Amino acid sequence: GSAHSPFGTSTVNGMQDTRPHTILGGCCGSRCFDWSTLSCQQLSGCISGAMAPPLRLSPTVTEIEESTTVAIFSKVSDMKSRGEKVNGALCVGQPDFPPPPEAIKATCEAAEKGMTAYTGVNGTLELRQAIVEYLKEHKKVTYKPDEVVVACGGKQAIYQVMLALCQKGDEVIVPAPYWTSYPDIVKLSGATPVILETKAEHGYAIDPAALAAAITPRTRMLIVCNPSNPTGCAMTAEQLEAVAEVLRRPANEGVFVLSDEIYERITFDGLKHVSFAALGGMWDRTLTINGFSKAFSMTGYRLGYLAAPKPVVQAVSKLQSQITSCATSISQHAGVAALKSPMSYIDEKVVELKEKRDLGLGLLAKIPEVTCPVPGGAFYLFPDISAYFGGNTSGGEEINDSTKLCLHLLDEYRVALVPGDAFGAPRCLRLSYAATVENITDAITKLGLCLQALQRPKKARTA
Repeated sequence: GSAHSPFGTSTVNGMQDTRPHTILGGCCGSRCFDWSTLSCQQLSGCISGAMAPPLRLSPTVTEIEESTTVAIFSKVSDMKSRGEKVNGALCVGQPDFPPPPEAIKATCEAAEKGMTAYTGVNGTLELRQAIVEYLKEHKKVTYKPDEVVVACGGKQAIYQVMLALCQKGDEVIVPAPYWTSYPDIVKLSGATPVILETKAEHGYAIDPAALAAAITPRTRMLIVCNPSNPTGCAMTAEQLEAVAEVLRRPANEGVFVLSDEIYERITFDGLKHVSFAALGGMWDRTLTINGFSKAFSMTGYRLGYLAAPKPVVQAVSKLQSQITSCATSISQHAGVAALKSPMSYIDEKVVELKEKRDLGLGLLAKIPEVTCPVPGGAFYLFPDISAYFGGNTSGGEEINDSTKLCLHLLDEYRVALVPGDAFGAPRCLRLSYAATVENITDAITKLGLCLQALQRPKKARTA
């Protein structure tokens, strides 16, 4: 007889069996091994005589967190599939308008004309040339096609360049509030994320003095997300120049800058976005990330890119060749059309987004004790709702952080928002106003009702 263990060993007639476990048809993995309890249901042996596989997850998985925004969006999708009515429009960073008509037409054209084969790992020359022309015309930075690599979305481009340049012992400075994936992508490279706090009263812009204090001999990279997800902070040319000035110091010359510019076309109030690579002396150390998901509203196309010095692009391409190979050929053809389409289409959508931003800010201003800086770009509001922490729901549950508040809001009010904990700012919530006026109004109105319904402890009187 034998006793089975799911973790790689078992005992057979009182002796430890260390043989490699093998899965055969009808064995532990499908019949007698219960994955919910991690136990074998037949202690005297499997039906097939095979042993259970070891359930040992890699530290690569166990040391990172699931993307909170993806998790919440998945939960909302599940609720909707069960027929439940949920307002999840403000929880995901996805525009509510269609891609440019030229991109849609090119999508059909690519499929109909048989543009369905693999492309080069770096992307088609046509798309890389279109990216080069776009960056030169709109961002005033000059690249060659072999200094661009096209990836399956901006996230993949970020991941690959982090893997290519960072390793154990390195530090990567991540300004907070941060996009939820940055710290974990840094960890996946083996490097250590160093969180640099920014302040709401400064619009969440990077403070040069704080940056200088955070840099050490181990600093390998600084991440700059401009405009920012989740805060909507859009740094001015002067603010970016102040950051660059810190990096120009002789002791800091070895620090790369990952400049995530995916929201660069979405700015308000006359602010003009400046690419970090366009600043004096910054081209050689800037890793520019951009793509088609946000301004072009092509989230499902999964198309992004890295523009960087050729040796970096070659290293990233080498990695990509072993991960996904190329981005889809149909998406790439649509990307060319999007870049060559009139930018007036996007400009019109930005005007609409500004109106929605102002609507959202006005609705938040009606909720007592909720504060929110005015964002200069992207399509997010990041209000501080911490004045309501410590309050109790009607069921007696204490709400002491933004995660509990978001779960309560979803369960009781059927509105999905993203807790600030996911972005390194537990006092806040993130709302995406790239949604309909009706959904924005509904979500923020119900947020106000939810907060004001909490039973808060009375403040002690002072003499």
